[in-house]
Amino acid sequence: MPSNTGLYSRKRTMAETMTTLQAAILAGGRSRRMGQDKSFLVLDGKPMIQHVIDQLRKLDLDVMLITNAPSDYAVFGVPMFSDELPGSGSLGGLYTALVKAEAAHVLCVACDMPYLNTTLLEWLVSQRHGYDAVVPRTGDTTHSLHAVYAQSCRPLILEQLEQRNLRISDCLAALKVRYVAEDELRAYDPELRSLLNLNTPDDVSRARSGNT
Repeated sequence: MPSNTGLYSRKRTMAETMTTLQAAILAGGRSRRMGQDKSFLVLDGKPMIQHVIDQLRKLDLDVMLITNAPSDYAVFGVPMFSDELPGSGSLGGLYTALVKAEAAHVLCVACDMPYLNTTLLEWLVSQRHGYDAVVPRTGDTTHSLHAVYAQSCRPLILEQLEQRNLRISDCLAALKVRYVAEDELRAYDPELRSLLNLNTPDDVSRARSGNT
């Protein structure tokens, strides 16, 4: 008779993860390059942000949305929180996610990443122990809005926000970060498609035509 030990172990591990990890989608950008709110642009029959929500829900995590326009996003049925410190950009969004989370770590992603790879995300989450953050890096690009952050980041983020320094890179430089190299990422996402941000009309056009 086949053993159910492996299945039980996986279910137990995921249950333990759920108590220590939540997911947050940051939807507070002004979408200057897109010319309209990119969250609601339709891709493959549904709004871009719905793709993000659907992928995160496959991880069996509580998902929250950080937005200063909650009435616009109510249709998605996700708990929403406005910025603790309005006008603080993505760093302020990260801070709000950590403040509102009840978990020790938060998986933070942007609203314009419709190709999230759940296998890669699960692996990133598994790397979080002993670090303030787990952040992918490809070439000279740091993907700080496709990353895992610990509650230990909060004091430093708040200090930077109070100083009006909104650069996430400066914050990461002062934290203990597990930077995930490109070859590690490609083991789970060979084309690195999950890291794509659709920031411009041309990006969306390419995605709709299958050329991303």
